Amino acid sequence: MSVTHHHTDGDGWVECSCGLRHWGHYGAAGLLLADPDRGVLLQHRAHWSHHGGTWGVPGGARASGETAVQAALREAAEEAAVPPDAVRPGHCWVEDHGPWSYSTVVGTATRAVDAGPSDPESLDITWVPVDEVDDRPLLPAFGALWPQIRDQLHRELVLVVDAANVVGSRPDGWWHDRRAAAARLNDALGAVGALPASALELPAAWWWPRITLVTEGAGRGVPASERVDVVEAPGSGDDTIVAVVAEAVARRPHDHVVAVTADRALRARVRSAGGSCVGPSVLRDALDR
Repeated sequence: MSVTHHHTDGDGWVECSCGLRHWGHYGAAGLLLADPDRGVLLQHRAHWSHHGGTWGVPGGARASGETAVQAALREAAEEAAVPPDAVRPGHCWVEDHGPWSYSTVVGTATRAVDAGPSDPESLDITWVPVDEVDDRPLLPAFGALWPQIRDQLHRELVLVVDAANVVGSRPDGWWHDRRAAAARLNDALGAVGALPASALELPAAWWWPRITLVTEGAGRGVPASERVDVVEAPGSGDDTIVAVVAEAVARRPHDHVVAVTADRALRARVRSAGGSCVGPSVLRDALDR
């Protein structure tokens, strides 16, 4: 296998306020790839590397202007031959030291990945069953984080968006053409990235959502897209939202099912159906970013 080494402008050591030296002028990131059938993809670190001989995730320094997920996918491709388009990011954990941070992106393999060592930084790249991860000598920082990651490993964020309520939260003339306003929201949702875990009251630092947009009345007629599923309410939008939430909870009880609405009565019904709620401002903030 031919190896192409990628050197970023982030390569270099940082003297951290914690008293240690860390790799990456702009921080660092790595990918923990999960597969329900095979476990998680781990890297056995070369003996000459920092904490050599331990097991962790493929990762490295971020380049300037590079997001954590971009860096994690690039490093996984370079070190473990993981195709970036075979990964669906789920959530991200950040070890933040102030002047330096390390982001662990947890993703799911969307197809079979034939991974293996693709540069000299690895003794091995292999799938490890989840129950056997603790049996290996882990990179200390990864070992400290692993119990939290494991608890959330196969969970997803399912975001159920009350289109009428979110559109109505900003007086931008939406009442002149409700369908067009819903279509604009749909387009914006298709481009949304990770949402802050703190605003969702979830563990980790960031979550990439699976999105269902519920439209009603004059706002119907918006087509679904690759990233957004659209459900048209045949009658009451609230009834349909509650039904979508209840179905998602029943299908995958361990997922985080969150409805986006400011409607108090609807929020109470969503919680009774097993979901949780956030207001439109959480989504608006993400869209504005």
